[in-house]
Amino acid sequence: MLRVTLELIGEGGVANVSNRNVARAAGVSLGALTYHFDSQATLLRESLDLFITEETERLAVLTNQLTTATVSEEQAALALEAMLGQEPERRVAKLELYLQATRDPTLREAALRCFSAYDALAASALSALGLANPQQIAPIMVAIIDGLQLRRLASGEDHLRIAEPLTTMLGAIKAQAQSDPGQPPATNPH
Repeated sequence: MLRVTLELIGEGGVANVSNRNVARAAGVSLGALTYHFDSQATLLRESLDLFITEETERLAVLTNQLTTATVSEEQAALALEAMLGQEPERRVAKLELYLQATRDPTLREAALRCFSAYDALAASALSALGLANPQQIAPIMVAIIDGLQLRRLASGEDHLRIAEPLTTMLGAIKAQAQSDPGQPPATNPH
């Protein structure tokens, strides 16, 4: 039932999650659904928690692969692109989690766990690239990737790869770090 709920979120957003839709798609009776989940809020929370648990496990594997690695800008960009995952429904579910967490404070812990896992993967990729302060840059990279993901989904251009622009950006960050070691990359507030 939880996986079906995630699929429904991916197909039509949180508004697509009704007891009838979930029961029908899961092949269970409405009574069985309401027996296990006393409210739609509980169903939604538990399904998004399942997504975050699986997503953090997937990201931990990717992060561990980078722990002792040394990578090029292109390899780091490909590792960062792997944050997106393969299934468009899961990408939409993640964005729905973020939006729903703005309305439901009980989801914020799950959203923070998700951000933490993405930050850890980004920091590992940046560290493997040889940058001195990857934790400072990681949340910015995650935000850029989330923004590019949103753009891909909203525009229907899901085929667009993000590794190429990330490679260029990582090359510039690495060049700046090498020219001024110990300093985080400069940011333009405007």
